[in-house]
Amino acid sequence: MSVSAVFSVRYRRAAAPLLFLAVCACAILGLASAASPAAGAPAPGTRDLDGRLAAVLTRAGFTGRTESTLEARLGRPIDAKRADLGRLLFFDKILGLHDDNSCAGCHAPAFGFGDSQRMAIGVQNNGVVGPNRRGPRNQRRSPLVANTIFYPALMWTPRFVALSGDPFDGSLGFKFPPPENIITGVPTLLASQGSLPSTELVEMAGFNGIAANPGPFGPRHFQFDDGLGQALPAPDGTGFHNFPIQAAVNARLNANATYLAQFGEVFNGGVPLPAGGITIDMRRLAIAEFQTSLKAANAPLDRYARGETGALTTGQKRGALLFFGSAGCVSCHAVGGGSNAMFSDFKPHRIGGPQVAPVFGAGTGDTIFDGPGENEDFGFEQTEGDPALRYMFRTAPLRNLKVAPGFFHNGAFGTLEAAIAHHLDVERSLRRYDPAANNLPADLIPGPFKGILQAGIDPLLQKPIRLTDDQFRDLVEFVRDGLFDARVLDFCDRVPDSVPSGMSLQLFEGCR
Repeated sequence: MSVSAVFSVRYRRAAAPLLFLAVCACAILGLASAASPAAGAPAPGTRDLDGRLAAVLTRAGFTGRTESTLEARLGRPIDAKRADLGRLLFFDKILGLHDDNSCAGCHAPAFGFGDSQRMAIGVQNNGVVGPNRRGPRNQRRSPLVANTIFYPALMWTPRFVALSGDPFDGSLGFKFPPPENIITGVPTLLASQGSLPSTELVEMAGFNGIAANPGPFGPRHFQFDDGLGQALPAPDGTGFHNFPIQAAVNARLNANATYLAQFGEVFNGGVPLPAGGITIDMRRLAIAEFQTSLKAANAPLDRYARGETGALTTGQKRGALLFFGSAGCVSCHAVGGGSNAMFSDFKPHRIGGPQVAPVFGAGTGDTIFDGPGENEDFGFEQTEGDPALRYMFRTAPLRNLKVAPGFFHNGAFGTLEAAIAHHLDVERSLRRYDPAANNLPADLIPGPFKGILQAGIDPLLQKPIRLTDDQFRDLVEFVRDGLFDARVLDFCDRVPDSVPSGMSLQLFEGCR
């Protein structure tokens, strides 16, 4: 088959949610050289296909056994009681001072415990978790929670990291931006991060009383004070609200007899804790235990690597050969070493994703974006202060994104086809980005792209790549289905009937 540019299929609407192949130029590298056999040449047999795929998986260090290493790396089995306590906390709005959002509000069970939105909606939401969620936008998409125990760097900008490089090794502490800086005393990166969403005003804390206690926020944010929920405490000597908010959340939990009993069951030998006994580290450990229990790393590719040759379709095998072989995707969507087979190198790259942003203001968007038009996201530069990191975002892990409603850090793309087409010719994609073709919500508005091009696209993405229609379909099928663990579809089973605070649960669309 002759090589074609496939631009005619780039923005074709998919019939079901598709996956995101993102964050690295190498995702498409070399596809032109992997063209289909010349006319008249016999197609390779299944045995030859399996032999070649086995060889490239071996070279990449992919064994399909990552999930089975979990207990050994934890040094113990998952604690079911602790995980269940964490589950209740995850769904309970008591952790947010604004009283209207839980962790599950942005990490929706019907969406793989990832975002149900193209760009996250936190506080001042309408109580719905799903496609009909409404409220002011934050800044980026909320990532999927499953398998995050294996991640050595968290967030779209890799600003939460294990200093040892191992998310299970807390000996050097875990690095965060100020005011947390270095967190010690907890065993995993995931545990160190578990309490932080409560401190984020746009996610869970809200803006009640911000005029009296602005902290790092200015008068432009006073418009978001709706008088609802618990008022923000005054910032401490760091200039931030974070630690005072944590103390306020602890006080809320310690005033609840049910939580004192349940934390005592897990952390005090079954004896209810006295008031004041619940600590931030207990919260972190419980929430992380629940998240750790969300295992979903047994995809068809994992089973194939363990010897189940029928786990992948023929198209998925061809797509895997491109991904691990001539396409070079694995050099950024890594599976070996510290990547823990999560299909990411967990490093920042500038791949030139389109800018989209809401209008800043009450009911529309509660985060001031970057740039002169306040419609850009400068990415990793924001926390590091280094202009060389502008527009850079962490390589996206690719597992289980089949249930995601949008792709890239800001949900700019609506289908896997569009995301791959972007990688094929970044400048063309940026200049011709079509929000309507990508079903971009009306409240998200495309921003400028010239600054991205001036900063410089990753060298591996600068040269346009052409591939055949067949290769394109195989690569899509591999990433969409070959990396998907169907247990993700059972996550609605984790929704509790009620939570100890007595607050109402949000409406989880797709679950009830």
